[in-house]
Parts: sequence; C-alpha cells; structure tokens
Amino acid sequence: MTQVNFRIEDDIKANAEAALKDMGLNMSTAITMFLVKVGRERRIPFEITADPFYDAENIAELERRVQSIINGTSTLKEHALIEDED
Repeated sequence: MTQVNFRIEDDIKANAEAALKDMGLNMSTAITMFLVKVGRERRIPFEITADPFYDAENIAELERRVQSIINGTSTLKEHALIEDED
C-alpha cells in the first residue's frame, strides 16, 4: 500500500467531504474509487470541457471590440447582466 499527498483549497476539501459524508463515503474511499475507474477505463470517468468564454472565436471578437473602443469607432454601453439558470 502507498500513500499519496496533495494540496487542495480548504473550501474545496470541506465541500467534498460534506457531500461524500452524505453518500456514506470518506475522502480516501472516494479517491480510491476514482483511481480504480481511471485505471480500468483508461480515461477520466466524467466529461471535462473548456469554458466557452475562452474559445478562439470569442477571444477574437473581444479583441476586435476592444480595438474598436481604442480606435474610437465604438463606445462602451451599459446593459443588464444575463443570469444563467443552471
């Protein structure tokens, strides 16, 4: 048997421990389950996606808009924030 050490933010650990406790698990068991699944399936056992904000097309549009403001061909306008329902 081996021991693995890693650092994580206190709030992330606390939130995970609370959720795992509700499932009847502890951190060690949950991490072991994760690693067993990774080893068997040779993949991360959940979907990982990039934030669409950082998509190349969006960044190019943001840069275009900033340049328009710098050039004086556009101005900043106030608008209401759109709240995500997720």
